[in-house]
Amino acid sequence: MTALTREEAQARARLLDVHSYDIDLDLTRGDEHFRSTAVIRFQARAEGDTFVEIRPAALLSATLDGRPLDTASLADNRLPLAALAPGEHELRVEADMSYSRTGEGMHRFTDPVDGETYLYTQMCLDDVQRVFAAFDQPDLKAVFSATVTAPPDWTVLGNTVATRVGPPAEGRWKLPATRPISTYIVAFAAGPWHSVRTEHAGLPFALHCRRSLAPHLDADAEELLDLTRRCFDRFHEIFDEPYPFDSYDQAFVPEFNFGAMENPGLVLFRDEFVFRSAATDTERQNRAVTIAHEMAHMWFGDLVTLRWWDDIWLNESFAEYMGYQVLADATRFTGTWTEFGVSRKAWGYDADQRETTHPVAPAPGAVQDTAAAFLNFDGISYAKGAAALRQLVAWLGEKDFLAGINAHFARHRFGNATLADFLDSLAGASDRDVHAWARQWLGTTGVDTLTPSVTTTDEGGWQLTIDHQGTRPHRIAVGLYDRDPADLRRLTARPRTETDIPTDPGPTTALTGTGPRPALVLLNDGDLGYAKVRLDPDSHTTALRALSGLPDPLTRAVLWNALRDLVRDGLLAPTAYLRATRDHLPHETDNAVVQGVLTFARAQIADRYLPADHRDDALATLRDTCDALLSRTGQATAPGLRLAAVRTLVDSATAPGTLHDWLRAGTVPGGPALDPELRWRVLTRLAVLGATTPEAIDAELAADPSATGREGAARCHAALPDPAAKQAAWHALYADDSLSAHLWTATAQGFWQPEQLDLTRPYRDRYPSDATALAARRGTALAKTAGSHGFPRPHVDHDTLRLGEACLDGSEPTPALRRQLRDQLDDLRRALTVRYPQ
Repeated sequence: MTALTREEAQARARLLDVHSYDIDLDLTRGDEHFRSTAVIRFQARAEGDTFVEIRPAALLSATLDGRPLDTASLADNRLPLAALAPGEHELRVEADMSYSRTGEGMHRFTDPVDGETYLYTQMCLDDVQRVFAAFDQPDLKAVFSATVTAPPDWTVLGNTVATRVGPPAEGRWKLPATRPISTYIVAFAAGPWHSVRTEHAGLPFALHCRRSLAPHLDADAEELLDLTRRCFDRFHEIFDEPYPFDSYDQAFVPEFNFGAMENPGLVLFRDEFVFRSAATDTERQNRAVTIAHEMAHMWFGDLVTLRWWDDIWLNESFAEYMGYQVLADATRFTGTWTEFGVSRKAWGYDADQRETTHPVAPAPGAVQDTAAAFLNFDGISYAKGAAALRQLVAWLGEKDFLAGINAHFARHRFGNATLADFLDSLAGASDRDVHAWARQWLGTTGVDTLTPSVTTTDEGGWQLTIDHQGTRPHRIAVGLYDRDPADLRRLTARPRTETDIPTDPGPTTALTGTGPRPALVLLNDGDLGYAKVRLDPDSHTTALRALSGLPDPLTRAVLWNALRDLVRDGLLAPTAYLRATRDHLPHETDNAVVQGVLTFARAQIADRYLPADHRDDALATLRDTCDALLSRTGQATAPGLRLAAVRTLVDSATAPGTLHDWLRAGTVPGGPALDPELRWRVLTRLAVLGATTPEAIDAELAADPSATGREGAARCHAALPDPAAKQAAWHALYADDSLSAHLWTATAQGFWQPEQLDLTRPYRDRYPSDATALAARRGTALAKTAGSHGFPRPHVDHDTLRLGEACLDGSEPTPALRRQLRDQLDDLRRALTVRYPQ
């Protein structure tokens, strides 16, 4: 599929003014194709040539102002419109389109539980052409109306409220015109949805899911609707512009590639957010953050839209920041920034230290086409950008920040805007030099490092000096902590002090004190800054001895992140991090901290950073940690902590006996019970250990024939340490293109296991060529998955590195696969450096 270039989009925007689309979709024409008709009304400002995008199975007809166009001229998903005369035009394009099994365009899913079929669209970033003909770029906004024909027992959803028209047996639905929106946020969903409907603030609100998930959605419906109402009301408190659309539907759809998508009036979520099994409070908070994030997009992204994809951060960083902040302001989830610090921010830090890093706001022209733009939906555009915005809010003050935002909405409502427009709006509301801030924070790459040094003064006091390695100014809080004389494992806080770090690198005297120095000096306490922070030697010793004695979970998250960075940078032995985990995590009360630390310790340290002959000891340490956590918690009082501990216990098992006992009993002693998620997790680990059979996996699938069960079974079969099982899994991944993106991911997750290096080494060698061919054949979504979940991560050795580098140098991976491979190889180099220090 040919990518649209920035220059092509600019030329087309100069030529065209698009007024409206009338879309007609017929979803009753079989399992493979649907009929699509688009009538586009637009104006040409001058005489010129252009094109409309469409990627059909068969282009049936195209007429411009009633005159037929040559359908044979369609090439590379572009239908030429030559020698357009100035003035008004009407283009009509009719085609048969293919259903997708990869979550792109019009995705089709049949529920294995009850055989019901569901359809939904995903148009971002440039997949509208898989559904109907369009001038597919964000700055050619238009109004969209639609008619959809579906089976008579289905419900149709869209950006506006759909109503049945004609006899019910005809299955015709009409969707009235939207407000002006971009093509990538047009949305449809159709199927026998289970719906929970209500009203709020005079608007229809609804939740939708497939019927087999109805009991699980109903169990959480009040929580979901309450969160939606609270976030909606909070946005109306801080934004002058009211919600700009006519309804607010939230549909949880199967096999969705993203976490969610902000289509106005019809937000789509992956239906894993409809919890079939127990979920920790942090997982419920993450779901709530996603609800708030997508709602923020109704203003920043949908009402005011980026002009071109180099300003992705204007959408995502803003929504990421607002999602966390609004949730903390308006709901019971008041500790959102702890999870952001220990999880999301780490995502940003990692991405910003790879060779593929890029500025939060790339320079104009840096994002040359839509293929390049897709690569920037990453930890920088989301997490780093949100962290930078959080600093900006603290620097400007929330009042001036919101004044600038509201001016921006008023100035560009239902239009498009750029970074320069956004900064002008903020600058107009503040006397601060916002443009200088943007140059320093949004136009640069990399993570600064702040290193403290505490020395004794001649007067018997102490002095803190901070060495700045980097190029950005910082204003951070410094936390000062003393040992509690009554309990040396606890720390008491002195008043927190704020200090400024200048742009220039080098040392800065931050503060001085009298009397004994603090036992722990923690830079960036409160986590408002974006920088790696180090520890002076005395603070390092205190941290390893008394980390769990810090009184605030966000402070503990900052310190855990500092230790994480030290490990990644080769300055702290991975075993020392594991010892800290064993010593302190059993005393931790914050679920986000427990999950974040256990995830890093299990997935990075045990699997990648330690040599293979140290792995069993690492897993034993993790089991000891989780056992201690379980012994200190009860199911009634700390179910989330217990669930996080049990998950890691399962994943760290090296002997199958206990896991078999749990499966037979249907519960962990003292709880939790083994719900479907835990049963599949246990069975996957048993498969890895060679302690189950294909027949046992199939029996579990018969008991849980859901979509999640199918993924669990695929994961288990691929994890079996059997040559035939590996061969079958590899064939399903790279030779048989029938797997959906989610089943592909599950199979790849099961395939690569650190316990099976000898068995999978031949496939490691085949991976570069097979993944390159798959990416070219199956498109962007599978290319990204093949480069992430498909990469042979357990093979932490120089041969894997050489194979990957040769693939980048000697073949032609698609842009999506190339980006994933570059990131994987960068992480592999870091793992090799940590594993084999010089």
